[in-house]
Amino acid sequence: MTTTVAPFDVYGKTDQLDTPILETMVTRLEARGEQARFQQMMGDYLEAMQIDQAQSVLDLGCGTGVAARTIAARPNFTGKITAVVLSDHLVASARQLAAREGVADQIDFRVGDSRSLDLPNDSFDAVVAHTLVSHVDQLAETLHEIARVVRPGGFVGIFDGDYASLTFSHPDAQQGQRYDELIISAVITQPRAMRRMPHLLAAAGLDLITHFPYVVTDIGRADYWIPALESFRKILPASGAMTAAEAGAWVDARLDESTRNIFFGSS
Repeated sequence: MTTTVAPFDVYGKTDQLDTPILETMVTRLEARGEQARFQQMMGDYLEAMQIDQAQSVLDLGCGTGVAARTIAARPNFTGKITAVVLSDHLVASARQLAAREGVADQIDFRVGDSRSLDLPNDSFDAVVAHTLVSHVDQLAETLHEIARVVRPGGFVGIFDGDYASLTFSHPDAQQGQRYDELIISAVITQPRAMRRMPHLLAAAGLDLITHFPYVVTDIGRADYWIPALESFRKILPASGAMTAAEAGAWVDARLDESTRNIFFGSS
């Protein structure tokens, strides 16, 4: 008898991964953070949160600290940031990057679990969940924790994607759908989280104030999606979604499409 192991979202299990995979994540997260489109989207929600007025900010599921460093570097921000992530390796990387950018004294990076935070009630003026909610398996618990630690009248910014719509070009429609589903299983736990968000926010006692809808699409040439594609060479095999050979062939095919101006990637 043979058995197969279902693919898992590597970004939701950063406390269980080997260093090479975590370093691949660091590279991918930092490259995404440098993308102009990504920076614009982040800037939109930080402005809506009136983040410069916050004296205490929680960056939950902070990854390499892209959001925390962005907030700390804002000219009119004078507060302090607590940044929490599952992986001690990512905490170490985030600290190094913050020190390199001269904002380390404003950010307290620490290991923690978004589903059960070792933080007091009503302790933050603002909470940022920056590409977190699509990776947590107990989403309601995480949102209730966010509601618990933000002070009354404080702001919560949830930035994430509707990853059930994630799709890439492929010459065969059925095979393309199969690969899309494998990729989603490898990098996302909650692909429909944002579709459920209005209901989940209400259940957590949070009020929806505003929203910013985006579609991130490359057509013809790959640009925004390049860092993700390159990361898939290691992340897809690590998740169990594809073999290393299959992942490499899939990535090479998409990059070849980009050179021929026939690429498509969107979410």
